[in-house]
Amino acid sequence: MPQVSADVHVPVPPELAFAVSQTHGAIRRGWDPFIREQHFLDGAQHPATGVRTFTRSAFLGPISPTMVSEYVSWRPPTSVGMTMVSGPPFFSRFGGGWRFTPEGDGTRAVWKYTYDVVGPPWFRRIGVTTGQWLLGREIRKRIDAFAAACRDEQVVFVARADLEARAALEAQESAKGEPRA
Repeated sequence: MPQVSADVHVPVPPELAFAVSQTHGAIRRGWDPFIREQHFLDGAQHPATGVRTFTRSAFLGPISPTMVSEYVSWRPPTSVGMTMVSGPPFFSRFGGGWRFTPEGDGTRAVWKYTYDVVGPPWFRRIGVTTGQWLLGREIRKRIDAFAAACRDEQVVFVARADLEARAALEAQESAKGEPRA
C-alpha cells in the first residue's frame, strides 16, 4: 500500500511529544490545520486501543470529508496507530500512526499515513499519484504545526495536565486491580 510520512525534531521529551500529538477538542483544532471537527465516539473520554473518533477535515469547510477511525495501538510514549472504519469513498483503506524516539535534547516524531484507493487499476494509479501529492502536502503541514504546538505554552500545559491525569487514573486502576485503558 502507498505511504506518505513526515518527521520532525521537537525540543520536548517523548512522553510530552506523544501527549501533544494526542490532544483533542479546542486545543487540537487550535494547532492542527487539518481538523475542523473531532470527537470521541461511544462515550469514550480519552484515547486508547479500541476507541473510535469522528473527524471532519477542514479541507472544504463545512462540506469537508469525514472519517470514523479507531485506535488499533496505544503505546505511550513510543507509538500510536489508527485505522479508518468508515470514511471518504475514494479510500478503500486508510491508516495513520505516530512514532516517537528520543533524539538529542528532544524527540524525533514520525507521522505516517498508509492508504489505498478504490477503482480499476488505471484509476488507482491516478488516485495514488494524487494521494502522494495531496496527502504528502497535508502531512507536512500537520507535522510542522505539531512542532509549533510542542513549543506553544498553552498546548504544552494541556498536554502535561493530560499526562498527569492519565497517570493518576492508571494509579487508581492499578490499586483496584483493574486493567489499563
